[in-house]
Amino acid sequence: MEFHSLPKFYLLLFLSILFLSSFHVQAKVKFNYCDKKTPYPVKVSGIEISPDPVVSGDPATFKILATSGQTIYGGEVVIGVSYLGVPVHTERIDLCKEVSCPVYDGNFLISHTQTLPAFTPPGLYSLKMTLKNSEDEVLTCIKFNFKIGRGSFVSDM
Repeated sequence: MEFHSLPKFYLLLFLSILFLSSFHVQAKVKFNYCDKKTPYPVKVSGIEISPDPVVSGDPATFKILATSGQTIYGGEVVIGVSYLGVPVHTERIDLCKEVSCPVYDGNFLISHTQTLPAFTPPGLYSLKMTLKNSEDEVLTCIKFNFKIGRGSFVSDM
């Protein structure tokens, strides 16, 4: 490569990286409703997991984007996690600790951050999330899979 074409090469390289980085899109998490026939009052429109895959020993954030057709004054989020079909974690979270209550008609976001133990085995996990109101009525129920990768044991020393 000649010297006078070197700046053109770097310019082309820079533009290529810039162009390709604009196509970086976070993969959408596919989910299913627990009962496809139930007309849940809360509809889930998307799920974000960060980082994806989740890294054992590091914080992970799960964001559930949803829409409610009614005002929700309180309730709980029930989370169940399974690994290879075996339940490994169950958690009940006060909805008003995850969102500002009351949740009015329209769009809202449930965001929950948790640090998994460093010894969490890597692999594919299943999560079931049920949202209930303060009268214990199910507002929505979804299931989705997520991956856990290996963490670093060095940071635990």
